[in-house]
Amino acid sequence: MAHWLLKTEPDEFSFAALAAAGARGETWDGIRNHQAAGYLRQMRRGDTCFVYHTGKEKQVVGLAEVLDEAFTDPKDPSGRFVAVKVRAGEALARPVTLAAIKAEPGLADCVLLRQARLSVMPISDDEWRLILRLGRG
Repeated sequence: MAHWLLKTEPDEFSFAALAAAGARGETWDGIRNHQAAGYLRQMRRGDTCFVYHTGKEKQVVGLAEVLDEAFTDPKDPSGRFVAVKVRAGEALARPVTLAAIKAEPGLADCVLLRQARLSVMPISDDEWRLILRLGRG
């Protein structure tokens, strides 16, 4: 099982909106960066994700699970890009801010810090455990 971080603008689609979708989940679409789309193609059913709110918040707010592996993004008329289906898991008791991630030495190599504009990225097992620990208090 792999771990991922999915970035979203909370004013457009928030973790709360994903949670409101319930067990059926939602399509994670609109990714037009080729590297991020490549990561979507690597996702497998059951993989776990952090949901990260961008914009003013800049924080990991909750967990999600991949329900359906990559399929053609229904919003892409060219048919070149993909989407996945995810469902919300738990909301973190304490959101993990970008400042907290930057301050944590164990997260110094996190893709979030090296490629900040990427909207989908892998998270290592060690990074996953550390961010969870920070978010669960």
